[in-house]
Amino acid sequence: MDNIAELKIKLLDAALVHVPFAGWSEATFVDAIADSGMDEALAWSICPRGVVDLALAYHTRGDQIMLDRLAAADLTGLKFREKIAASVRFRIEATADKELVRRGTVLFAMPKYLADGAGAIWGTCGLIWETLGDTSDDVNWYTKRMTLSGVYSSTVLFWLGDDTPGFSATWEFLDRRIDNVMQIEKLKAQVNGNPLLKPLMAGPNWLLGQVKAPVKSDEMEFPGTIKPQQ
Repeated sequence: MDNIAELKIKLLDAALVHVPFAGWSEATFVDAIADSGMDEALAWSICPRGVVDLALAYHTRGDQIMLDRLAAADLTGLKFREKIAASVRFRIEATADKELVRRGTVLFAMPKYLADGAGAIWGTCGLIWETLGDTSDDVNWYTKRMTLSGVYSSTVLFWLGDDTPGFSATWEFLDRRIDNVMQIEKLKAQVNGNPLLKPLMAGPNWLLGQVKAPVKSDEMEFPGTIKPQQ
């Protein structure tokens, strides 16, 4: 790990103590600088956008914890939908404190940071698909990530208000959301396989077939995105 990364981690760890009380705010960033004993100019050079960069770094940390759990887990024998559910659960359980996430939803709900929040979620869902072996290179590359982003986001919001033992209600909610998605996919397959409806889908399917996933070297990378461990 290079020195800049280590210093950012130092700032992040110092900030986490203040986030539950002051949110992901400028005040939190200032306190993190003071608590870490870091030079102010150095801190701003590491995090040019201040606490936003730290919030994204915290999200990235959660992604890495999820990847580590996936690497250690034995998912053999699970249905694919169950592997997706396990991945989302691992990512949510990677969060040390609900209040850190709740404060993050407030930050990334601000218009000027909406793209950062959406990009972080997109990155998380991309990591899940890649880690589970997705090889799609057409429009499905996008639709899979968009669909999972919706499932992940809604589950996180449900989890924030869940006080059931072991968050059992959250995991039941997650299963229902994935079931809904699977039903939609089943319906699409039925439509495409229906000899009466198939001609109607010929045009749209051809158009969607022209959409390609980003070339690997130029793959879309949003703030907070990290690569799966090899």
